[in-house]
Amino acid sequence: MAESLGRSAHLDSFARDGLPPRELWPVMDPALPPLCDYPDDLNIGTVLLDETVTAGRGERTAVLYRDRVWSYADLLDRANRIANVLTRRMGLVPGNRVLLRGPNTPMLLAAWFAVVKAGGVCVATMPLLRGRELAYIAAKAQVSHALCDIRFAEELEAARAETPGLVHLMHFSALGEESESLDRAMAEAPSSHADVATSALDVALIAFTSGTTGPAKATMHVHRDLLAVCDCFPRHVAGVREDDRFCGSPPLAFTFGLGALALFPLRVGASVVLVESFTPETMLKTIQDYRVTGLYTAPTAYRAMAALALDWDLTSLRMCVSAGEHLPLATSNLWHRMTGIRIIDGIGSTELLHIFISAAGDDIRPGSTGRAIFGYEARIVDAAGQPVPPGTPGRLAVRGPTGCRYLNDPERQRKYVDDGWNLTGDVYTMDEDGYFWYQARSDDMIVSAGYNISGPEVEGVLMEHPKVLECAVVGLADEERGQVVSAFVVLKDPSDGGEALIQDLQSFVKNRIAPYKYPRRVKFVHSLPRTPTGKLQRFALRDL
Repeated sequence: MAESLGRSAHLDSFARDGLPPRELWPVMDPALPPLCDYPDDLNIGTVLLDETVTAGRGERTAVLYRDRVWSYADLLDRANRIANVLTRRMGLVPGNRVLLRGPNTPMLLAAWFAVVKAGGVCVATMPLLRGRELAYIAAKAQVSHALCDIRFAEELEAARAETPGLVHLMHFSALGEESESLDRAMAEAPSSHADVATSALDVALIAFTSGTTGPAKATMHVHRDLLAVCDCFPRHVAGVREDDRFCGSPPLAFTFGLGALALFPLRVGASVVLVESFTPETMLKTIQDYRVTGLYTAPTAYRAMAALALDWDLTSLRMCVSAGEHLPLATSNLWHRMTGIRIIDGIGSTELLHIFISAAGDDIRPGSTGRAIFGYEARIVDAAGQPVPPGTPGRLAVRGPTGCRYLNDPERQRKYVDDGWNLTGDVYTMDEDGYFWYQARSDDMIVSAGYNISGPEVEGVLMEHPKVLECAVVGLADEERGQVVSAFVVLKDPSDGGEALIQDLQSFVKNRIAPYKYPRRVKFVHSLPRTPTGKLQRFALRDL
């Protein structure tokens, strides 16, 4: 159902102008729940922070980090001060894009809410990204402002040198303790802020997702989307409660992490434990020490933690959620055997913002991702977009209160939205009871330990190495990580091949793009398999 975009509070119209044509939008019917419950004017920061404090929850714990505790009133105070710095000191006008850089800390969370309260558009980035990746993101989203954890400033400064439009930058410390420019400016800023009365359909978030054919793609989500995901999966599947305490491994820059560790808890007045970096041991220690009730992470982490689970007190846990990649049946069963908790599996995407197929409790069928959750419809379609019978593999198509809107990319929009349905790029089957069973990715995306990695992007970096003639990167099956990034490399001089060069190539990639993207397997070959027309045959490499 089409609906008018109506008025906008954005003085900078870049994001709205970059939305796809309305005929290419997926179906998001405003007459259906939960959308029918929302007003035309909506600011997600006002709803999740100001309204929570006004409702008498100001003294409840919102964020725990190391030995510090912030209440909802504390978080609101910091967010308001940053919002005032953005508008009064940095010249932000509604609609400007603000790049956020840093690990999961209270200040990063406060900065995120400050941006939306001030009417800006959040462009959160992972701390692992390098300068060239940040420069691409800043240019694509036409970022004008940035707030950066001082410990991660170097790569952003490198990106800034290549991005003339990025002119306003302030640094902060993890807790905003007046050691950096933003911290000091906050101390002088008012603690109250008149939030911008954004439209529910004003863009609040530009989230980047890695594609299979090159650089990351920019997806856009409006304020209404951010509230809708709070009222679907966490309320109707996970059963998130006010007395819950959550932790997890996904960065806030991932929409998986943003929902799990910010939007969902704050919607109900729950609390979140923020941890900058996770290992299996730190996850288990965090659960034990903070009495965590809900955990969000990827299947790889659950498998690694299961081997250590008996050494830790996990009795506080009541809910474990897995997303980011398919949850293998063996991992689900292992975690259940070691903890007594059955993992809630789910599939979501950056394009649709968060989880849209899942199941919990007695509705879980181990090995299945679940069923379409409240608010969403899902089906399996053939190449022509027509539904297929139960048990028949095909493309997963989804529609609901959120949907795919690419920034200034109508060609990609046409590819992944068909007749109002979002096409996820996954191959599934659906059984007679409406449960969905994962088969494979339908493109060349590599999903390794919960990270989506573009093979062509890694290829582009390897091709910059002086000893590489050509290369191809694919995902190969791996028991621990699901898939591993694997490079097949043709050298200019085959005699250069050897373990030393493998390590050099791996370091070369790590130093230029996010380290998790580096090829864990490197094989030197004399040539790459190609079709008569010169196209690379990736399936042949996977067979190797």
